[in-house]
Amino acid sequence: MFGLAVVTKLGPDSNFKGASASLENAAAHNFWPLVLAVLTILVPVIATGHIVLTKRDTKAAIGWAGVVWLAPYLGTVLYLIFGINRIRRRASRLRPQPAHPRTRRPGGERRRSTDQTGEDRTFSDLITNITGLPLTQGNRVTPLVNGEAAYPEMIAAIDDATHTVALSTYIFDNDRAGTMFADALAAATARGVEVRVLVDSMGGRYSFPRMLSRLNRRGVPVAEFLHSFIPWRMNYLNLRNHRKILVADGRVGFTGGMNIREGHLVESAGKRAIQDLHFKVEGPVVEQLMNMFAEDWAFATGEVLSGDGWFPTLEEKGEVAARGIAAGPDEDFDRLRWVLMAALAEARHAVRIITPYFVPEDVTTTALNLAAMSGIELDILVPARNNLKMVQWASQGHMPQLLEHGCRIWETPPPFDHTKLMLVDDRWALIGSANWDPRSLFLNFEFNLECYGRALVRELIALFESKRAAARQITLDDLRNRPLPVKLRDGFARMLSPYL
Repeated sequence: MFGLAVVTKLGPDSNFKGASASLENAAAHNFWPLVLAVLTILVPVIATGHIVLTKRDTKAAIGWAGVVWLAPYLGTVLYLIFGINRIRRRASRLRPQPAHPRTRRPGGERRRSTDQTGEDRTFSDLITNITGLPLTQGNRVTPLVNGEAAYPEMIAAIDDATHTVALSTYIFDNDRAGTMFADALAAATARGVEVRVLVDSMGGRYSFPRMLSRLNRRGVPVAEFLHSFIPWRMNYLNLRNHRKILVADGRVGFTGGMNIREGHLVESAGKRAIQDLHFKVEGPVVEQLMNMFAEDWAFATGEVLSGDGWFPTLEEKGEVAARGIAAGPDEDFDRLRWVLMAALAEARHAVRIITPYFVPEDVTTTALNLAAMSGIELDILVPARNNLKMVQWASQGHMPQLLEHGCRIWETPPPFDHTKLMLVDDRWALIGSANWDPRSLFLNFEFNLECYGRALVRELIALFESKRAAARQITLDDLRNRPLPVKLRDGFARMLSPYL
């Protein structure tokens, strides 16, 4: 009766209009809070689903799930940028088959190197299962120390090329060293050589103006790997092409840790000097270097490189058995770590490691400790002054876990040593672009060579020992006696290891 009286008093029109307006105001007032409430639940649910389906590391999965639920919007954005560390490249879909075969073997199976023992063959068979690539025989691998030795050899190979030149590098600085290479590449292009240059988009920005623009102006075909400065591809910030590969005429190759920058010319670089180690490679394994470049080029540009100019038939050149090991956050995920674990398990007497960035994750730390505890001499050389302070602090945070189980760690004096090398006993070497850190193992695209050859390994052991002779051994007491603020700093940096 009370409701009817109100309606009668106000009139039917005014009643319905008022009620309708109230409902519209209420709906408008509640709509966006409702949407936000739904998104607050939906966004972390979707992100958590992606985490559960893609993260192999349980601790990483739990950590990221906690971040996206505690801060649904900011946490999800952080996960999109820093947490999605895999990419499906499938560059093979971009080319007809067979464009560049997975190491041809004319005349059947090649002979085994006389340096290879039965244990070597068992180990190499394991690496075959890990990588899916055959071990090639009859290679010559020549160490080149610093830019003074490496750059003239590399430029001479470009100058001597008559058909093709393929160059992939992380950093290509616009400086004195970069100019030397730019001139050689432009001259090769001018005389009709097919030249292709691939530079990582992030590494290509280390100097200004960029070398890529300069190469373009001189007519050199150049491409960027994973250009990442657009919002919907920000998750590629972590996925960098860290490979260093040069192949001339498909016959002479170079790989290792050296970028193209003036600092590698140690004798004249002053405070910017960077020690490093590169390798000249000849023989059948060069096809694996070329194949790696061709896959990256096809992914970056869609162009297929094929034919004898890029992939000639290769003859044996030496006594080293070698194989390329590709690593990256794609189909090659975890291969490098498996190789490192296998090599540590295979060691019988000594393991020697040089790395500029030593931030081992838990599994690697355990494998290193087990090797040392089994009686193997395990020595690791790291720079006394790192060019990345946060990485150095994180490295120091990890060291006590290794020293207390028998690993020996040495600091090499300046200039900064960017060398990447692993030697097992006197018979096996791992060379290339990868560091001992999560970025190389899980985020970057890397390329390494495993080599069996006692003469080569003995030469590299001599290089290692000369560096160790000048180094200072880090003791457990050194680390325990650090001031408390320094220990806390290193401990916090260690917690950030997966993202350094």
